[in-house]
Amino acid sequence: MVSLWRRSLQFRVVALTMVLGTLVLAGVGSYLYQRVADGLVEERRIGASAEVIQLAAKAQLQLGGSNDQRDTTDGLVIAAKNTVQSIAGTEGSRYVVLARSDNNTVTDAILPPIVSGDEVGLVSIPAELQQKVAGSPATQQTQIITLRLSNDTDVTPAWVIGQQITVSGAGPYGLYFIYPMTRERDTLSLVGRTFLVGGIVLMFLIVGISYVVTRLVVAPVRRAAEVAERFASGALNDRMTVRGEDDLARLAQAFNGMAASLQQQIAQLENLSRFQQRFVSDVSHELRTPLTTIRMAGDLIHDSRADFDPTVSRSAELLHNELDRFESLLSDLLEISRFDAGAAVLDLEPTDLRRSVARVVDATASLAERKSTRIDIEEPDHPCEAEIDPRRVERIIRNLLVNAIEHGEGRPIEIRVGEDDSAVAVSVRDHGLGLRPGEAAMVFNRFWRADPARARTTGGTGLGLAISLEDARLHDGWLQAWGTPGTGSCFRLTLPKVPREPLERSPLPLNPLVPSSPSSTPPPVAPAGSLTHGGLPVGLPPDPGAQTAGTRGSGGQS
Repeated sequence: MVSLWRRSLQFRVVALTMVLGTLVLAGVGSYLYQRVADGLVEERRIGASAEVIQLAAKAQLQLGGSNDQRDTTDGLVIAAKNTVQSIAGTEGSRYVVLARSDNNTVTDAILPPIVSGDEVGLVSIPAELQQKVAGSPATQQTQIITLRLSNDTDVTPAWVIGQQITVSGAGPYGLYFIYPMTRERDTLSLVGRTFLVGGIVLMFLIVGISYVVTRLVVAPVRRAAEVAERFASGALNDRMTVRGEDDLARLAQAFNGMAASLQQQIAQLENLSRFQQRFVSDVSHELRTPLTTIRMAGDLIHDSRADFDPTVSRSAELLHNELDRFESLLSDLLEISRFDAGAAVLDLEPTDLRRSVARVVDATASLAERKSTRIDIEEPDHPCEAEIDPRRVERIIRNLLVNAIEHGEGRPIEIRVGEDDSAVAVSVRDHGLGLRPGEAAMVFNRFWRADPARARTTGGTGLGLAISLEDARLHDGWLQAWGTPGTGSCFRLTLPKVPREPLERSPLPLNPLVPSSPSSTPPPVAPAGSLTHGGLPVGLPPDPGAQTAGTRGSGGQS
């Protein structure tokens, strides 16, 4: 139910309509029911009061005059009973009670309470009402009570109207008329049932109307969502059906216009991307032949530099070094073009990640020595094997390590190797420049540098980390960065032990300052050759651990 409430706009509208409609109908029904009840009760009281005036005058006339038959108490009792019976109603419509008033001081003749039937008695008359009648002899007093009549199982409300009369020879007596409101009760019961049934029917009608109305609005929105989902999945030719000229039709027209514009722009970007990829690939291949010739000539000149004067000799050395860098750049461009074209493949074999790290450290030992950088390795005693492409994984580690040496300011570099049941990982931590906020989103961009004014000292091409990211994706792995200014940086590579096995967590923490909390949130993965930003697909949130990350320099070394 909660999931349906969150996902369905139509369900929310219908449910809210039902709840609010029920509250409104209940409030209005209660108000109308109460007004009807008050009107019936008041109408009954007014009619009964007018009738009591006449009946009380009749009783006063019969009991207040002189009569020889009432000279005795027994005769007076008989006369009082006859009077009460004569003014009582038929079939229980009105009951009469004659009782001695509290202010009666006559003791010559005392009449017992006289009632018109067995349904009621003096106990039915509230003491409070009796006191009011005795205290105000000339005023009619009313009060509402409840009765349980013998022929009725329900409690029946009734009006009690009291008025004082004077009985000849016996003094003042209270004459009380009881009017049961059985008819009014039955009428209210019928009204209540009518309100209840009518309210339920009206509620269903309101819910049905709200369902139809919301469906008219929600159905086009749902169709728009379905078309948008298909559009996002690659069906760029899908469009909404336009019906009519109302606001929903305008929405469909606007959506179709937006989709057409996006399709055109996407097609332009795809054409441009294909052109750029083809251009890079063609230029890289075409440069191979002249580069080989230039390399042969440059090597010959470099080997003969001792016979030149110092200026020419220095130029030969610069030419040789730049040719090395140009050749490395050309190789990286060819590798990037293979990734863009989707032609990169893996050559998998069981490999101990510790040995790959050892080979990379040996290969970069001379560079670390020139930078006076110590490399510390922390690894388990047992093998950390996985099905990987050793050449590509060693290239990733080499790029990370060379980048750390370049920007580590001569401070020690820490390499950690770890594994768990499903993954192996290696992290490279330096204590150099660190990362500024926001730079994590650009660390794996091609040719990007945190500080353009900073000179390269290792001859990198600026494509190392971009290629490393593609290599990691080719393994269905993660390559993530962390760092803070002045503290250093940490790059972590996580690879599944079994090819194509999805990763859930990394054996090593991304943030070295929190070693007990390895990351368990996988970064989004884009296919090779897709448009990326910061090593992650454009428009997708980066890995939470990399939010504080940045880069220390260029896009890596190759």
